[in-house]
Amino acid sequence: MTINVSDISGNRNDKIANAAKVLGRSDHRRMVFSAISSGKKKVKLVSDIHKLTRLNRMRILQEAKKLASEDIIEQLETKVEGETAYKKIDFYAKNKGTIISLSRNKGKLNRYPTKTNPQRQSQIVKVQYPRKQINIKFITIDDIDTFSNTRKYDGLKISPLYENKVKTGFKKIIREMGQFKDWGGETDDLFTTRIKIDGKRVRTAIGFKGKGTSGILTPKKMGKNGDQIQRLFRSPADVFLVQYCGQIHESIIEQMKIMAIAKSVSEGLRIYFGIIDGEDTSRMIAAYLKAFKQ
Repeated sequence: MTINVSDISGNRNDKIANAAKVLGRSDHRRMVFSAISSGKKKVKLVSDIHKLTRLNRMRILQEAKKLASEDIIEQLETKVEGETAYKKIDFYAKNKGTIISLSRNKGKLNRYPTKTNPQRQSQIVKVQYPRKQINIKFITIDDIDTFSNTRKYDGLKISPLYENKVKTGFKKIIREMGQFKDWGGETDDLFTTRIKIDGKRVRTAIGFKGKGTSGILTPKKMGKNGDQIQRLFRSPADVFLVQYCGQIHESIIEQMKIMAIAKSVSEGLRIYFGIIDGEDTSRMIAAYLKAFKQ
């Protein structure tokens, strides 16, 4: 006889989550598990399970074997009344509802807290700054002197461009000769002091999202960990821009605004922030066609 010596109390959620993963998307496996784990009878024969599920004998044996191999049920070593028999395990029987529910909802299962996947409730802390300390402004390419030629052009439909090609085009327009190589911990894709706003040169950090990104740009698509905007604002800049050859969700602007306020207050600076979406990118390409022809 197999003796289950696992620490149930110490690994309760882990065992529930594992059982849900074992059931997976298989309706038949759920049916067999439910049949064996339900009711007062500790032991059920294959014929009993067939009556409850209407599954054929071979399917019952196949699914029960997978459950027994994970110690979710116990297969008796000797047959009962000439049939293969299975015994329910109290822990899994008591948590049957939760296990089945998690197995049907992958998102819910992914959020289920375990030792290997701890989930903590996030606490929202509101920080209020005196308005007189906040000095920020949302801008578009029409507010940037360096890109003044775009004011003459309307948008035209363009295919998404590779990030490197867009970055190279921007560098040519602003006459930036520096080298900027991508790496995982970078704060920005392009940092320059050659962009002008209101006739003055300003330190500018730009984050580019290229052809590798699709759909509407949202914060979670900004970097591997969704923290590209936060890293962008670590740059020693006065102007922060996000460029994308498509639609940029308003949540990007909202997140940039929050970061701009924090930087303005902490450093006592005038902070500009803005986006260059697909339509504005197409205007820039039309206005500076030679820069983007490579």
